[in-house]
Amino acid sequence: MDVTYSRNVFIPLSDACRNACAYCGFRRDEPQILPIRKVRILLEEGARHGCKEALFTLGERPESHPEIAAQLKSWGYSSVIEYLYDLCLLALDKGLLPHSNPGVISREELKSLKEVNASMGLMLENSSPRLLEPGMPHYRSPGKEPKKRLRVMADAGRLKIPFTTGLLIGIGETQDEVQASLEDIARIQSKYGNIQEIIIQNFKPKEGTPMAHHPTPGFEAVLSAVRAAREVLPDVALQVPPNLNPEWPALLREGVTDLGGISPVTQDYINPEDAWPRVKELKEKLRKMGHNLRERLPIYPAYISRGWFSDQVAPLIFKYAGKDGLVV
Repeated sequence: MDVTYSRNVFIPLSDACRNACAYCGFRRDEPQILPIRKVRILLEEGARHGCKEALFTLGERPESHPEIAAQLKSWGYSSVIEYLYDLCLLALDKGLLPHSNPGVISREELKSLKEVNASMGLMLENSSPRLLEPGMPHYRSPGKEPKKRLRVMADAGRLKIPFTTGLLIGIGETQDEVQASLEDIARIQSKYGNIQEIIIQNFKPKEGTPMAHHPTPGFEAVLSAVRAAREVLPDVALQVPPNLNPEWPALLREGVTDLGGISPVTQDYINPEDAWPRVKELKEKLRKMGHNLRERLPIYPAYISRGWFSDQVAPLIFKYAGKDGLVV
């Protein structure tokens, strides 16, 4: 069996966010946004190390912070989406395919970003409105309202954007809520067919957050979610991050097919305490298990064959993808 991963450069564009999730260590109360010169340095470093993907991660609506809005205005932008569009063009120019995670945005913003992205993503995390109640992890996080996130996923389907989503396990959800969340994703997939990948990500506590002392989920919770995802979405790629799951090899038997983005240049800025595994070591471990580790692009092969990409990203896709849609 082929197990895939993406060789990427992780660009933490802004740690400003209108949400205040109880588990998040990425968001800052005194936020910043990377200037284009720093983004250019990261992109050039990624290109030198053979990266094919530029992963743009940012908080939701950073311009809701006055200081970020002022900074964007001084650079000639009225929104972070306008700025992100130009950064994606820069990434393409440097030979990297953008994959952006901008949070809850409008259909028009999705349509704009489709022109310069190979794929996009938004973690559903969980679709239970209970998690928005006082004392729960999504309280004070308007962008985590399930209907809003599901609307973005559906809009991406209407626009034929290859899309990555997933669940966050261990934040206080029940097994029934995990199942219901997967079924919500499956309804979008059955209608639009745009969900290329499901990530099952386990919660890791972060110092200085309200959930700093919340227990991490056990392996059985992750295993149960993986099994449910494979049953509900049998034809979608299933990912677990290996830097967060030391027991990831056991999950391959349950239908996991992908190990996510692994960067030779940047850390995991969402989970900086958990280093990426070395690709060479992953290859050797998988070889002993009878599997091959293959590099993929941020757009999965099925969506390359369907032509779900713009003319602006097409040249790089055709440059890197072999006949099977994976990196040559």
